[in-house]
Amino acid sequence: MKLKKQVTVCGGAIFCVAVFSLYLMLDRVQHDPARRQNAGNFPRSQISVLQNRIEQLEQLLEENHQIISHIKDSVLELTDTGAVAPSGQDSTGLSCVSLLSTIMVNVFKSMALIWNSCGVWKQGFEISYEPNEWDKEPLQVFVVPHSHNDPGWIKTFDKYYSDQTQHIFNNMLVKLAEDPRRKFIWSEISFLAKWWDSVDTQKQETMRKLILSGQLEIVTGGWVMTDEANVHYFAMIDQLIEGHQWLEKNIGVTPRSGWAVDPFGHSATMPYLLKRANLTSMLIQRVHYSIKKHLAFSRNLEFMWRQAWDTDSSTDIFCHMMPFYSYDVPHTCGPDPKICCQFDFKRLPGGRVNCPWKVPPRAVVEANVAERATLLLDQYRKKSKLFRSKVVLVPLGDDFRYDKALEWDQQYLNYQKLFDYMNSHPEMHVHAQFGTLTDYFNAIYKMNGVAQGARPPDYPVLSGDFFAYADREDHYWSGYYTSRPFYKNFDRVLESHLRGAEILYSLAVAHARHLGMEGRYPVSDYTFLTDARRSVGLFQHHDAITGTAKEAVVIDYGTKLLRSLMGLKKVIINAAHFLILKNKDLYRFYQTEPFLETVSTYSSDKLRNLTKNVLWGLIALRSSKYLVLFNPVEQERLCVVTVLVNTARVRVLTEDGQTLPAQLSAQWTSPSEMSPDGYQVRVIRRKDDPQEVRVQMEMLIYGTRPSKDKSGAYLFLPDGKAKPYTQKERPVVRVVEGPLFSEVVSHYQHFQLTVRINNVPGVDGLSLDITTLVDIRDQANKELAMRLVTDIQSKDTFFTDLNGFQIQPRRYFKKLPLQANFYPMPTMAYIQDTQYRLTLHTAQALGVASLDSGQLEVILDRRLMQDDNRGLGQGLKDNKRTANKFRILLERRAGASKVPKEEPLGPISFPSLLSHMTSAILNHEVLALPVVPKKRGVPPLRTFSPLSAALPCDIHLLNLRSIQGQVLPEHVPSPYTALILHRKGLDCSLEAQNPGFNCSTTQGRVSHSMVSSLSTPMSLSLMFSSTPLTNTSVIHLDPMEISTFRIKLR
Repeated sequence: MKLKKQVTVCGGAIFCVAVFSLYLMLDRVQHDPARRQNAGNFPRSQISVLQNRIEQLEQLLEENHQIISHIKDSVLELTDTGAVAPSGQDSTGLSCVSLLSTIMVNVFKSMALIWNSCGVWKQGFEISYEPNEWDKEPLQVFVVPHSHNDPGWIKTFDKYYSDQTQHIFNNMLVKLAEDPRRKFIWSEISFLAKWWDSVDTQKQETMRKLILSGQLEIVTGGWVMTDEANVHYFAMIDQLIEGHQWLEKNIGVTPRSGWAVDPFGHSATMPYLLKRANLTSMLIQRVHYSIKKHLAFSRNLEFMWRQAWDTDSSTDIFCHMMPFYSYDVPHTCGPDPKICCQFDFKRLPGGRVNCPWKVPPRAVVEANVAERATLLLDQYRKKSKLFRSKVVLVPLGDDFRYDKALEWDQQYLNYQKLFDYMNSHPEMHVHAQFGTLTDYFNAIYKMNGVAQGARPPDYPVLSGDFFAYADREDHYWSGYYTSRPFYKNFDRVLESHLRGAEILYSLAVAHARHLGMEGRYPVSDYTFLTDARRSVGLFQHHDAITGTAKEAVVIDYGTKLLRSLMGLKKVIINAAHFLILKNKDLYRFYQTEPFLETVSTYSSDKLRNLTKNVLWGLIALRSSKYLVLFNPVEQERLCVVTVLVNTARVRVLTEDGQTLPAQLSAQWTSPSEMSPDGYQVRVIRRKDDPQEVRVQMEMLIYGTRPSKDKSGAYLFLPDGKAKPYTQKERPVVRVVEGPLFSEVVSHYQHFQLTVRINNVPGVDGLSLDITTLVDIRDQANKELAMRLVTDIQSKDTFFTDLNGFQIQPRRYFKKLPLQANFYPMPTMAYIQDTQYRLTLHTAQALGVASLDSGQLEVILDRRLMQDDNRGLGQGLKDNKRTANKFRILLERRAGASKVPKEEPLGPISFPSLLSHMTSAILNHEVLALPVVPKKRGVPPLRTFSPLSAALPCDIHLLNLRSIQGQVLPEHVPSPYTALILHRKGLDCSLEAQNPGFNCSTTQGRVSHSMVSSLSTPMSLSLMFSSTPLTNTSVIHLDPMEISTFRIKLR
């Protein structure tokens, strides 16, 4: 009740200040002597200007009134859920509701794009405190030194390492050893592994001791600090496993806390994965400034992050959100960057870095230590007022900091003097020290009397994600959802190959060991897997897959990915060769004479030069008469496979001699001059459904703002609504009809649109296949978009996936700028009403929005000529000819007529089983492997199926990953394999369609004897184990659950 009164009084005070300010402005205009001398003949133009200004002030006053109302309502709602007012008055209410949904709606509804500069904390509010607040319980301060090392951005990964990162590690060994009170944290294992391999055993042992003693903490422990918008959860997990497995083998340490200070927005998938990997706490930074302000006002910057579908808190993980603008020193000690910058001692006068606020740091000496300590403590206290405990976290670092020994001395020696002074003066009521991230979290848990990772009393529970991110004004970081789509697509292709190679290699090695043929099989192919794991992991970095690195760095990423793709193809053909042989005694491995072959659709020329980049491949059979097909998904599939032949006289037979239906089509090398009439997709009619859902496809162009800030690699700052794409010439249209598929190809100047209908039973024939081959290399400051316009009554609600793992409901907010309503779409987005759902599936991450009811809009490519002032220093001018692949799936609700139209769509949504399958076949194409002709003929072959029975349709085999050996040689894996299963969440309210095979679910039950004779449940990244299962055990997975098992394949 007291909080409600305080909020009302606060709102009334702000209202009065606004009214009084307006009165003073008008009074000043009325009494200004310069204006009074013109009284009586006041120019009409100035009167008009004055009137306009008064109207603007009235409008701002009304908007401020609305903001106060919304903030008041939001705070009152938070009061009901256990929030605490900034004054420290505790509320006794507790709730486990999805609080974030409330916050997002209220904050975005209240935002009117007013850049409020509110004192020293320009994105927040004034903070005050009573000096005696810490008399009974002193403030605990943990200063956490860190260095954020990007594995590629302005420089390549290797260049960063040679120029800076290796020196950070070398200095670390010396400087931390000088004083056991010194602490440090490190995140990127990719750099640590590279350094480790380059130093002697003495330095390795010194590093190991620092980590095991707790002076140096490894946070998160992934191969990189992954992006969270564009990445697929397969790759998120894989890079986490790669980092954790390296740590287990080389250091023997298990990370406990997550650290993500630089990803451009945060996904709800990440806390789930960290929780499954047995981490207990996490930290995030880049969140919309208004969300931060909102959470800071109600002291909800620390919360339990829960998955939206979770009903029993099993997915909760404790999360700390940094409150201020950045993770650099000026924005971490407290709300005033001008003061905090004075305590970044790297910026001491005479150095290469200074403080933009024109007040430099001063070295701490006996004469000024009291004044310096008092000034810094004031910032610590103000920062602590934004949180619920009397423990404050103060990161101390920035990008590539501590690469010089001088900075280690500057920071540690000056801060230790400040700590010694504070701690020796009891009247200051503070204990300050260097600490690690886990030191801070442990202090929180201890102060609240709870176990590590447990929910402290009265702390809120939040669900949802933190997209889209804005760091100031209307600068929304929604452009990088699409930037450099060629590489986003290439990454997805490589991920599919990596997963397929992992599965085939694990199966082949297990069979070879069982048969005693380990010496004859190329077990050393494990090095190709390791290289690919690390290349894919590196590309998940938040400046790689995002498309926000320098052009030369992007080429370096692409070269690494291409090398890995070539290695994975070798792994696949070697494993497939061994597995399909009927008589394994006939197996011979010759490095220069592969039994199977593949065709590459990528080359170094294509990655480096602006030449044609076609993302699909046709396999030339030449004179070969045998073709091996690899289906990388765990379910049967009936689909069209395309190969290139050199004769029209073709017949396709199965291995037992049965004829397969085939369609012979021309191979087009250029557009055909056929009908000049254009073609558009107008109607999709479901089979056995008399009703129609009208779908119109439009191609659109966005420009960028004509002045001031413009779109770049990060930001999307359009010049208004999109304009229809037009060209003078009519498109050339080619129509292909046949028994297996029919397609229409429309050739425009900047894109080629292919619409294909597969006339086959099952999943492949239930959706529309769309490919856009985009080439905008002759454009300047243009972005090409594809919009689907339907008569589905979706209103202002649509749905996008998070990392291919879960679905996040979205809302279109008219009050926000256009760019704020775009969200990442790694695999799908859909709109729905009470009758239908239309899903757009994608094979690459892109930005998506629904700007009107019944619409879905996707940005296909962006070419921008300037930097957007976020540090990159370049525009996006290295575009490539890129194929974006989609599938449009239309589904009807079961018993739609019985569903009331006003029924809410709800905060939780899932794809249907058919939708999951459609996404799987789009992202995991069948690999066609022609048998290389042999002089001695082809030995007898057989179909190989690894599973004793089909997996339930809602169980996804995420990976079958060979586990590293713990001893040399490194190219030989252990006898064990990581089996990672995911039970998909399903929406069963949509009509079930025939998938073309026997599909069943088992309520999450899987017999582990289907794949192995020995199984041990593990944490997600294999660092923790549980009780081994027996041969009769049944694995049970809850919906959405991801579980890892260490198995020994039979």
